[in-house]
Amino acid sequence: MSGLMGLAIVFFLGIFNFAAHKAVLESGHRMLSQVPWFFKPLGGRFSLVVEFAMLLGAMIAVAGGSAGWAWVYVLYSILNGLSAWLISNGRL
Repeated sequence: MSGLMGLAIVFFLGIFNFAAHKAVLESGHRMLSQVPWFFKPLGGRFSLVVEFAMLLGAMIAVAGGSAGWAWVYVLYSILNGLSAWLISNGRL
């Protein structure tokens, strides 16, 4: 995977992850009431800051030439999407 292609893939997966994360936050799932106290600031939106930090870290690593981090972020995105789908559809 070339550097620019990997960076683009991670960026677009980041958009997907933010959308999935927002869908979970807006789902009103009962699990959201059990999140740790450090994720509750900003009405539970602080977890989006953590999501951004993960995206930024992956993009920096990929821009530095580490294709492995792109694959890790792809795997994370697959798991994140599956989890978001299960939570927002009430299957979990």
